[in-house]
Amino acid sequence: MSPPALSRRQALASLLAAGTATLLPAPMDAAQRYEALGTRAARWLELASTHTGEVLTVAYRGAGGLVTDAVQGLQHLLRDHRNGQQHPIDVALYDHLADLADLAGVEPRYQIISGYRSAASNAALHERSAGVAVRSLHLEGRAMDVRLRGVSCNHLAELSRGLQRGGVGYYRSSDFVHVDTGRVRSWNG
Repeated sequence: MSPPALSRRQALASLLAAGTATLLPAPMDAAQRYEALGTRAARWLELASTHTGEVLTVAYRGAGGLVTDAVQGLQHLLRDHRNGQQHPIDVALYDHLADLADLAGVEPRYQIISGYRSAASNAALHERSAGVAVRSLHLEGRAMDVRLRGVSCNHLAELSRGLQRGGVGYYRSSDFVHVDTGRVRSWNG
């Protein structure tokens, strides 16, 4: 005896149920999620300078690689706001910020307290504060001081430390996180 025929509606419901089950990803642990984040082609950021008031929202990486105009726009926004000097910014910082936002479950919308610093600006800041390194990675375009919209700076620092990609400083009294592409280390300021 053959099985009873399914109605079109029953057949469609069965197919959808089976298809949905195969489309849903299996739960991932943090390491798997991080690895998956790095495999996506398109990446975007919104950066808002706390000093100039400028805001830039760009897709800096597309399917074909880096988007030159977007990277140049980010470099301009991250210039030394004291004197307008620009310097190339390490693209790994952009990827780091995008990955942090993904891990936090929010859009990558950041306030930028400090990006590139010229030698003159860094020296002046160092004179006023022992917390400013003489050989700061800000001088090389390899560091940013940031806040991520919707995420406490304490939690952002924890997430960044977990990625083990470079330096992470949490400045609680000023409420920002320093991230850089130097050696892995962490501190509280």
